[in-house]
Amino acid sequence: MALDASDGKVIADISGQERSHGVALVPSAGRGFISDGKAGAVVVFDLKTYAVLGSIKAAPDADGIIYDPAADRVLVSAGDAQELVSISPDVDLKTGKGVRRLDLGGKPEFLAADGGGRAYVNLVNKDEVAVVDVKAMKVLFRWPTVPGGVLTGLAIDSARGLLFVGCRKPAKLVVMSAKNGRVLSAVDIGKGVDAVRAAGGAAFASCGDGTLSEVRENAPGKFAAVQVLRTQKGARTMGLDPMTHEIYLPTALFSGKKNRRGRPLPEPGTFRMVVVGL
Repeated sequence: MALDASDGKVIADISGQERSHGVALVPSAGRGFISDGKAGAVVVFDLKTYAVLGSIKAAPDADGIIYDPAADRVLVSAGDAQELVSISPDVDLKTGKGVRRLDLGGKPEFLAADGGGRAYVNLVNKDEVAVVDVKAMKVLFRWPTVPGGVLTGLAIDSARGLLFVGCRKPAKLVVMSAKNGRVLSAVDIGKGVDAVRAAGGAAFASCGDGTLSEVRENAPGKFAAVQVLRTQKGARTMGLDPMTHEIYLPTALFSGKKNRRGRPLPEPGTFRMVVVGL
């Protein structure tokens, strides 16, 4: 769904996915890219009309997705396939020409790019971050995230050379150097972290228990949670406006029942967006 950020009104409802995970926008190409985990594909749509242009085969469990402007590639983490999929924004939707794949040797969850040709990918079953040369499509380093494990969200502060890694077991936000992988700090956060974003000198971790942690550097190389905001249960997916720093957290009300995967079932018609301002 495309929403107007000023008032929350629905602008468009883009159909055709089986289980959507993420969205990457490429304004220069006039295209948006939606990762569809169940189909193992990426759905491509027009940024002006929101019409679906087609889809391309990616890999099973296509999940985290970002656009790396420096490399001019859409990058997709495919968990079950243990691959990083690199897609040209002008990919031929009929032939799939413009798609490259890299075996990561572990299950990727989310990823971030430094703007200089490197991508950092969380490997959830290895408790490490893989550093990838995007142009060469080659793994350069593997950095352990101990004491954090079961990695989900990942964000980068390129200006300060910092990675922020959301970990579920234990519930920590691990801060590490983007230059050498050295773990600088591990800050307690809420349970069920899913997304991490960085802006304005802070990192934000949104968690399924209905908390949003704001983490800042309080001394050289030392980090702490300066605020834990109560949002709403299930509000773990996050978008952050780079201009206003407003945060958007989609969620719903839950019935108490669970699906086959053990996840809470939402009540029909209760989808909402929680908006957090400065």
